[in-house]
This record gives sequence, C-alpha cells and structure tokens, in this order.
Amino acid sequence: MDLIKAEMRSPSAKAKQLRRSGIIPCVISGAELKESLSIQIDQNTARQLKRAKRSGSKADLQVDGTVYHTLIKNLEYSSLNDSIVHISFQVLSAGKKVNSVADILLLNKDKVQGVLEQLQMKIPHAAEPEYLLDTVTIDLAGLPVGTAVTIGDLPAFQSDKIELQTDPDSIVLRIRDRKRADARPGTDPEAAE
Repeated sequence: MDLIKAEMRSPSAKAKQLRRSGIIPCVISGAELKESLSIQIDQNTARQLKRAKRSGSKADLQVDGTVYHTLIKNLEYSSLNDSIVHISFQVLSAGKKVNSVADILLLNKDKVQGVLEQLQMKIPHAAEPEYLLDTVTIDLAGLPVGTAVTIGDLPAFQSDKIELQTDPDSIVLRIRDRKRADARPGTDPEAAE
C-alpha cells in the first residue's frame, strides 16, 4: 500500500454507526500537529492495510490533499466479529526518534530438530523514522538443539541507530531437546531411559 486515502471525520459521528456503515474511525497524533486529527477510512482500505502492514509499520496517509508520513501505533481488531475497530497513527518527523515495536518472524520452523520455544513476539525500540523496524526475521534452518537467541544476537538490533527499549540479553527463542521438553515437570528425564 503506497498511499492510504482518508477523510476528516465529523465530530458528531458515532464510532459504532461509522463501523456499521463500513467506515473505520482513526486518529493521527503527534507533536508536530496542533491537535490530533480525527479521520476515517473505508473498511476495505483498512483490511488491505491490516494484510500489508502491522503495528510498527510506516504508512503514508493522504487527508484533504495533505500527505502525512506516519507510524501505525495501534491497529485495534475484534476477533469476535472479524473486524477492525480503530487505527491510531503517529506523525513521523525526520531526525526525531519515535518509539515502536518490531514483530519477530520465524522462517523454517518445520526444519527445527528440537522443540522451539519463542519467548519474545515483539521487540520495543526507538529510532529515527528511516531506521525503524516493523519486522525482524530469524531463519531457523540449521540451528542446532541447545541454541538460544537473544535480542542482542540479532544483527538488526546491533546498529547504533536503534535504541533498544528492553534488555539485549533477553532470550527471543531457544531450541530444546525433545526428550527434555517432553519430560514431566519434577521428573528427571535421564532417569526415564
């Protein structure tokens, strides 16, 4: 999605009524704005946005002829009726750091020989807009049993342009031996042989 077209939302419009009519209420906020902008996008555009991007992704919004370079801060989704409820955007400014999160994507899960435990799903960080990450991919192919990957091990977070907002020694994932993982808590897996 290159450019998302949005419209200003009427202050008298009720969110529930908008959603019933296929319109998703949104807001654009940021220090560069005098006040937050209440906007709306149609439901089909919101669904395309959800498929193509995620919280932490950059998105360009066009509202009344003005283009805003933004970060998707929150994409509120209801799994009860499979619908997008609300989207919050934050205006980005060149040279100013912003807080965000990067989703961790794992490749080749089927090639893991042991039991995979993913302990972190998102990594909070701050960076100037051009250095923000919305995803970090870890290829699991060839990682042996006993592997533990920390946030500090990930090349994407070794840049001095990115400020981690969590402990770099936090474990993202580990691969354990199946035998040990299958052992019941409180039992010695070696004794079971």
